[in-house]
Amino acid sequence: MNATEVVSSPSRNVRTAATDANHFILTFENNRLASELFGQFDQNLKLLEQRLQVEAHARGNSVAISGELLATNQARRALDFLYARLQSGGSVEASDVEGAIRMAVAADDQLSLPTMERKAKLTMAQISTRKKTIAARTPTQDAYMRALERSELVFGVGPAGTGKTYLAVAQAAQLLERGVVDRIVLTRPAVEAGERLGFLPGDMKDKVDPYLRPLYDALYDMMPGDKVERAITAGVIEIAPLAFMRGRTLANAAIILDEAQNTTSMQMKMFLTRLGENGRMIITGDPSQVDLPRGVTSGLVEALQILREVEGISVVRFKDTDVVRHPLVGRIVRAYDAKYKVPDESEQPAT
Repeated sequence: MNATEVVSSPSRNVRTAATDANHFILTFENNRLASELFGQFDQNLKLLEQRLQVEAHARGNSVAISGELLATNQARRALDFLYARLQSGGSVEASDVEGAIRMAVAADDQLSLPTMERKAKLTMAQISTRKKTIAARTPTQDAYMRALERSELVFGVGPAGTGKTYLAVAQAAQLLERGVVDRIVLTRPAVEAGERLGFLPGDMKDKVDPYLRPLYDALYDMMPGDKVERAITAGVIEIAPLAFMRGRTLANAAIILDEAQNTTSMQMKMFLTRLGENGRMIITGDPSQVDLPRGVTSGLVEALQILREVEGISVVRFKDTDVVRHPLVGRIVRAYDAKYKVPDESEQPAT
């Protein structure tokens, strides 16, 4: 048991009816971990207060939680999960607190996701590499991570900042470390985002690196830098533009196609047919940010329509509520979606 819970009468400071109010004290056994859980100057508890509209007062290794019954129960589950994370050797940052709160709230909402049934304790899908462990921060991330674990071909589509690419690279790194695959192949189409960069100096690697930088960043976050460099040199990790995939069969590999909305129909078909024996393929993209020339059909949009009835393929759709970057990013995405409404992929006919 992670914490001892003492329940007392409703607090006078709670602005709710007594029947809807709750007050209890959680006491954590390890003082050092409790301090990390609460955060410097109790910043994690303050975040809990802001998001759930509860009152949280720490004293030593205990915290008193007061507020509406539903919110205080959500706070308890979030704190219990985060404390268990610390006990297992992990760390707790503000983003982890945000994620635990989101998942606790989602567990009480009437969601259709099968992983979100009501439970006494909070559970989240996790991806673990030697360098770090990542827990789902939204219900959709939870569904995505579970799909990555069970399916050989997964589409992760939705707005920027939802963790589509980051979690895909994390899953690939985990599979490599487990020995499930022998190599990782990361690719994306070399399409400029609305501007012409002109001639780029250097060899082929120098020319394509700017397009592939987000994949490099995610890799270095998952694995030690020297190990990444050695793996790239040895060909265990391959990062290449999509054009280099033609004619290949990728077996025993975790293959990620990023920015897939910028593939043409023929490029997407070519890529999908590269999947070899014991291969895992992950395709990520945002249909609302297509940089192809006007009139050219996005291979991602078309594939989602053509393949929706194909057995063995998982499609996970993220929304603006799944944005885990700065809170402003979610609001920016919603504002643009309201201005430039993008039809659902299933409503767009294949050409």
